[in-house]
Amino acid sequence: MKINNKYLVEAIVFISYTLFAMAWVGGTASMGQIMDSMQVDSLASASFISGAVTLAKIVGTFGAAWLALKFGVKYAFFLSALLIAIGAFTPFSPNYEILLVSRFLVGLGGAFMLVYFNPIVMHWFTPVERPVINGLNAVAFNVGTAIILWSMADFNSLTGDWKTTLLIFSLASLFFAIAWLLVKFEVPEHAEDKASELAAYYSYTDGLKDKFNWAYALTYSGLLAFYICLFTFYPKAGISQSKWVIGFGIVGTLAGIVYSKTHPKRIPVIKWSGLAMVLTIIGLSFGSNETVQTISAILLGFFIFFPITALVSIPHELPKMTGPRITVIFSLFYSISYLLATIILWVFGKLVDINQGDYTQSLVLITILSSTFFIGSFFLPETAKIADSEKTKEA
Repeated sequence: MKINNKYLVEAIVFISYTLFAMAWVGGTASMGQIMDSMQVDSLASASFISGAVTLAKIVGTFGAAWLALKFGVKYAFFLSALLIAIGAFTPFSPNYEILLVSRFLVGLGGAFMLVYFNPIVMHWFTPVERPVINGLNAVAFNVGTAIILWSMADFNSLTGDWKTTLLIFSLASLFFAIAWLLVKFEVPEHAEDKASELAAYYSYTDGLKDKFNWAYALTYSGLLAFYICLFTFYPKAGISQSKWVIGFGIVGTLAGIVYSKTHPKRIPVIKWSGLAMVLTIIGLSFGSNETVQTISAILLGFFIFFPITALVSIPHELPKMTGPRITVIFSLFYSISYLLATIILWVFGKLVDINQGDYTQSLVLITILSSTFFIGSFFLPETAKIADSEKTKEA
């Protein structure tokens, strides 16, 4: 049996990444119990796990394009799904080293999969359909995270304990990995030859020389750094409204899908949402009371994800885009963004240490850097104009 229905293909992709989020965030939520079961109480060990995860994201997203060009998108995606299923070792790791390796490999699988959304969407869906599908894929991680944040205790009650819950998530990932092998992902010979030829002229080196890729990654990097800070440092700073950001992020993504479907211009929604983000981050970080912080978190969640459909659609709408080229673009986009975000996070933590646990300067820093989303919008191409230009040439 072969799967050749594009909506069923998208369902497999969406559920696979949602399960990654559930396994990933579920493992993080259970980390205290996992470390206790190993009798490891070192904060340095716990932080080393986080560092390994970050390394997996940087290495994984950078190497994803090479893997896809080497083995094809179908089998590269299959490998990413298998790596996510390795999360089964997380709750049953006999020692700290195995735990570290399992978390690294799961993070690597998620990083690969994140990049492969784009060539898959490009292969199966028309330009008119892509904004909706891109938006759905963008919200998959939030859906998985929200399920864990709101229902992990219920899952544990249903399965009996946290170990069984995490095992079930991994087994479900394995099931969808196998289902993916049934997808009929064939490229016609002439198209394959053309793609291979174009790929040879758009290597990693070409991508690094392309000004668009740097503007694209820098636009996202400040926002990504803030988003990681939100869940890593904000609770320690006494700001605990992160769950509202996640919940309304889903609402914002769905609204962004509808908006991008009816409004072809990408830059305005990125620009004004970027400005709204900075203002709401100020309210969340420096609000005078919990009510102001909660309202800011709700609005922030909406405006972080409202423009994401437009943002991820831009490369799809550039002229003469191909599957291999878009794989390289998103590989660089995520690896550069995560690398810069990692540096920003290190500086954030260093400032807290220098100021004896005072988060004020660090919060000012991350608020300023989050403005890259707004500033970057002035350097990104408006693909609606490009589309009109292409139509004129064709006429």
